[in-house]
This record gives sequence, structure tokens and C-alpha cells, in this order.
Amino acid sequence: MILYAATAFASAFLLFLVQPLLAKYILPWFGGSPGVWNTSLLFFQVLLTTGYACAHIVADRFSRRRQSAIMLAFLLLTIALLPITPSKAWVPRDISAPSWHILKILFASVGACYLLLSSTSPLLQSWFTHRRPGASPYPLYTISNIGSLLAIVSYPIVIEPKLGLDFQTRLWSLSYVVFALLCGACALGLLKTRDFESTGVFRPSAETADAPALSPGWADRIMWLSLTALSSTMLMATTNQLCLDVAVIPLLWLLPMGLYLLSFILCFHSERWYSRPAYGIALGAALALTCVVLNQGIHIGLKVQIVSYCFTLFVCCMVCHGELVRIKPGPRSLTSFYLMVSAGGAIGGIFVSLVAPHVFKAYLEYHIGVAGTAFVFLFILFHDRRSRLFAGRPLPVWALLGMSFLALAASLGVHARSVLTGNLTVRRNFFGVLRVLEDERNNPSEHRTVLMHGRIEHGYQFSAEDKRYWPTSYFGPNSGVGIAIRCHPGRLDPRKRHLRVGVVGLGTATLAAYGEEGDYIRFYEINPAVLELSNRYFTYRKDSPARVDVVAGDARISMERERSRGESGQFDVLAIDAFSSDAIPVHLFTRECYQTYWYHLKTDGILALHISSRYFNLSPVIRSLAEQDLERKPQAVLVDDPGNRMQETDATRWVLVTPNREFLSNYEVKAAVNPWAGEDSKRLVFTDDYSNLFSLLRKQKLFD
Repeated sequence: MILYAATAFASAFLLFLVQPLLAKYILPWFGGSPGVWNTSLLFFQVLLTTGYACAHIVADRFSRRRQSAIMLAFLLLTIALLPITPSKAWVPRDISAPSWHILKILFASVGACYLLLSSTSPLLQSWFTHRRPGASPYPLYTISNIGSLLAIVSYPIVIEPKLGLDFQTRLWSLSYVVFALLCGACALGLLKTRDFESTGVFRPSAETADAPALSPGWADRIMWLSLTALSSTMLMATTNQLCLDVAVIPLLWLLPMGLYLLSFILCFHSERWYSRPAYGIALGAALALTCVVLNQGIHIGLKVQIVSYCFTLFVCCMVCHGELVRIKPGPRSLTSFYLMVSAGGAIGGIFVSLVAPHVFKAYLEYHIGVAGTAFVFLFILFHDRRSRLFAGRPLPVWALLGMSFLALAASLGVHARSVLTGNLTVRRNFFGVLRVLEDERNNPSEHRTVLMHGRIEHGYQFSAEDKRYWPTSYFGPNSGVGIAIRCHPGRLDPRKRHLRVGVVGLGTATLAAYGEEGDYIRFYEINPAVLELSNRYFTYRKDSPARVDVVAGDARISMERERSRGESGQFDVLAIDAFSSDAIPVHLFTRECYQTYWYHLKTDGILALHISSRYFNLSPVIRSLAEQDLERKPQAVLVDDPGNRMQETDATRWVLVTPNREFLSNYEVKAAVNPWAGEDSKRLVFTDDYSNLFSLLRKQKLFD
């Protein structure tokens, strides 16, 4: 039993540890989009289902001797494919189909190893029933889930902060060899048992076989699929909600995953953990809370959002998995049960990652997951003969439950309608949801077109001729980037030097409004939908007298490729403004990326970084990068612009990093700079191997 338990634990630990490891490794290759994690999760769910299917076929069709030989052969094969470090050759040149590219990278890096790990748990439990007839194999499933949960907890707390990514992949590969030795020992031990039929295929004895009456029917299998598909949908949709307006980081990937697995552990450990009446009441409370949070959106504090979304996820998963345990089969149908469970998870993953982005114009899969969980729970109560509410009795209770469900559906529908209506257009793709809408439609002097990314405004332009050229929103004349361009010594020189400006993040292309005849402005934009909407609904680029180019693709990758070709932007000003909704692209604030920026800046250039965030204070990271730059010895200054209603600009926070003393001594610049007093005195350097965004969490929101 100890050997089986150790092997089950090791396989599950490695199975779930590799998920955030590889997802974080390739995250910068795809612009830090929330879609990277969900696509990665889809890959792992589909491969998990494939592994369970292989385990079911092997356990059902082959003798134990052949099962042992197959396992040993595949262990040797997968060891030969180590290590799992993704090759830099996979860095995408074309991001038109990012999901498929991510799937190919993951398959090439860890596909074979993950497939074998996926098949291990059900096979081990099947082997255990051969070695210990009559003993329940479900404790091994609990041990597997504990190993999975430990991997999820240890990665953001222990592994990610202390170990570099390359070292993590090598350590995982070495640990896989240890697992292979344990699994090989289990496979060899299987040969010691002697129950073979003439066909060589195992036949369960009468005492371990299920009675025919207990064999699961199609209704049971459909319910297994439905419950696990709903819990998987809730897992991935909740992760989307958390990452959309906060940050794409492993902690917010793994917190929902941990709660999802915890519900599995509790429900499969003992049915006493799941009380249908208690969790029925909790489900009602969670759904009511969800409606409030969805409608309040970004106006609710970060901690409240995280707690409420996680609470709803946990309750929904406990309901789904608790009901799943109530109808789980006996040992004879073990592998088919796990196959259906994993298939349900894969169906939820496919729905959220592949189907929903093409079917829905907004993130409506969360609404469907919430409403679907409530509906299936009521369906079970109505049809379960053991339920006190079976077949609609008592009627007053069902009337109350029915009205509550309709109220939930109506609230979710109102929220969905508010997102989808009143827009000029809506675009959804791998990188998020973009909306273009109109404000003050009946007031020609104030009429403006607005670009929204998620729930955050990403720029706007007035229609009136006297205002359409204004740099508005976060890019006003008194913003950090406005100061950098207007007060650059080259702009103020009597000889009028033409400026070269680089901008990471296109948005509405508002910064093109600063262009003058002879200037050159280059935008870097990863999202093709942003380019399409910018061209169609906003005229900043067309109206600019400067020459304006757009480079498609992730800015950092594009700049690094330009550098490898010996090309340099030689920018006078380089502005970093690449937020996805309100989420922070951490990979654009690392030491390595900082060096890339300065390769493209002139020696007297200005690096302008937009760090306006409701929840995080990024200034310690930027100041640390500047202080450790001993080659250029730049100075980092803070520009807090409160906004101006007359100029139609919003409150923003920019940090300007430059060694240009002439610029820093300019009177207007000195007047715009804010003291660092009251800022956090700590310093923190982010690298490609290490980042800890939650250490920068604000005590209160910067902007309301």
C-alpha cells in the first residue's frame, strides 16, 4: 500500500506542478494574456482525459503481464524525452492562432510525460484492486488529490519565488525520473499476482465484482459528465474573471484550481463532508453574491472580488462533486468512471477556451456555469427518490426555489445585456473582449467614441472638429508621457529636432496626436482586434502629420527580434502602456525587458511607464530598475496627473526614467514631478525568473 500511495502522490504532484510551470514559462511569448492559462489548462484536461481513456483500455483489454510491460516501455520512452524545457524555437512569429500554437508547444514539451502521468492514477487503483481484493481503491484517489493540491499550494509560495524557470524545468525532469522508478516497481510487483484466465485478461472474482443491478446506466454517465463539465466550466470561467482585471499570475491561476481540487478531496474522502441541505443554502447565498459582484464590477475592492468569486466557485464545486460521489460506481466500473469524470472536465475546458470565444461576444460562460449549476442541482433534487423534494413535493418549497432560480437567471441576463447592448461593436478573441461605444450621442460638442477593454476604458476621441485632435484620457498634456514628448529637449530646440517615439500598446492611438511633421511614431500591438477597431473608429493615426507605423505582435518579442537583426528604434521617447483591461503585464516590467527597452532608446532618451492601477503599486519595481542601471545612471521621477475636466483627461500615474539632465532640469518638468514621499520605501526587482506582484498590493485603491 505504501508503494502505491507514494507513486499515486508523486504522479499527481508532478501532474499539477507542471501546469503553472510551463504556462508561466510561455506566458511572455503570448503577451501575458489570460488566455495562456486557460488554453494550457484545456491542453492538460484533454490530455488527462486521453490518459484516463488509455488506462481504461489497458486495464480492460490486457492481462496484467502486458499491462506491466506497456507501462515499463512507456516509462523508458518518456525518460528519453526529458528535460521538458520548451525550446526558444517555439517563440511565435505569427500570433493569428495563439491557442493552437500554445497547444503545439505544450505537446512537444511535455505531452508524452503528461499522458503517462495522467494514466497512472486509475491504473494504480485498478492494480490495487487486483492485489487487495475487496479493499476500496478510493483512498488512493484521495492521496492523488492531496498531491495535486500540495503542488498547487507549493508552486506560488515556495517554488516560483525561489527558483528560476529553467531550474524548475530541470528539477521537475529529475523528479519525473524518481516517479518512474516508483511506478516501475509497482508494474514489476503486478507480475507477482496469479489470477489469469485462459485469455490472459483479468476477471474479477465474485466478491469484488459489482452486482448487475448496480452497474451504471447511461443516465448515470450523463450525470457524471454534466456535473464535472459544470465544475470545470466554473473553474476556468472564475479564473478568467480574476485575471481579467487584476493580473495574469500563477497565484490567481492556482487559487481557483486549489479550491476545485479541495472540493474533490473532501467529497471523495467521505460523504459526510457534503451536506446537501447546507450546501444548497450556501449555493443560494453564493449565487446572490455573484449577481451583486458582477453588477458592481471594478467598483468593488480587490479582496472582496477575490473572496466572492472563490467562495462561489468552491460552493459550486462542492455541490457538483458532492452529488458526483453520491452516484459513483463500484470498483468494477472504476476506470470508466474516471474516464467520464475527466471527459466532463475536458468538455468544460473546450467550452470555455475554444467554443465560448467564437460563440459569445463577452465573457458569458461564467453566467452559464453559475446558472447551469443551480439548474442541475434543482434537477437532481426533483428526480432523486432519496430527496425530500422528490417529484415536486412539497409544492410551496418548489415554488420558492423556482422563483429564486428565475430571479437569478434574470439578474444574470440583465448583466449580460448591459455588456452587449449600447455598443457600436464588440470583438472577442484570445486576448479579451473589446467594445466600442458612444458617449453623449445627442450632444455634438461632447460626443465621443470610447474603446473599452474588458471593464476598463482604454481611450476615447471626440467627434467635434475642435476636439478630435486632443490627446485625451490617460495621455493628456500634463500626463507623464505628455510631459516627456512636449518637453523633450529635441522638441524645444530652436532647430526643432524631429522626434522618434515608440509606444507599446496601440489602444486608440491617442499618442499620435503629439506627432508633428517629420516625426516618426511606431506602435507595437499584439491584439489584431485593437488594430482593426483603431483603424475603423478612431482617426488619431490618420490625422497625425507624423509618419505612423504599427508593428503587429508582442512588443517585447518584436523588439528582441529587431535587436537580433541589428535594428534599433533609436527612440527619443518609449512609452509602455500595454494593459489588458486593468491587468498588469508583468513580463514588460522585468530587468531583461528593461534592457531591451534601452537598446531601442537613444542615450538621452526617456522611458515612460504607465503604472496607473487600482490595486498595485508598481513604483518600487521601476525605481529598483533605475537604481541598478549603473551604465546609464538614469533618474526615475513620478508624475501623478489628477486629470482635467476642461482638457478631458483622466487621472493617471506615470514614471519617467531618463539620464537626460537637460530634460529633468526643465521648469515645466520639475513642476509636474511629484515627490516619492509616502511611497513604499522597499525595492523589488522583477526578472523573467521571478516576480511577486502581490507584494505590491495597495492598502487602498489609487483611483475610484
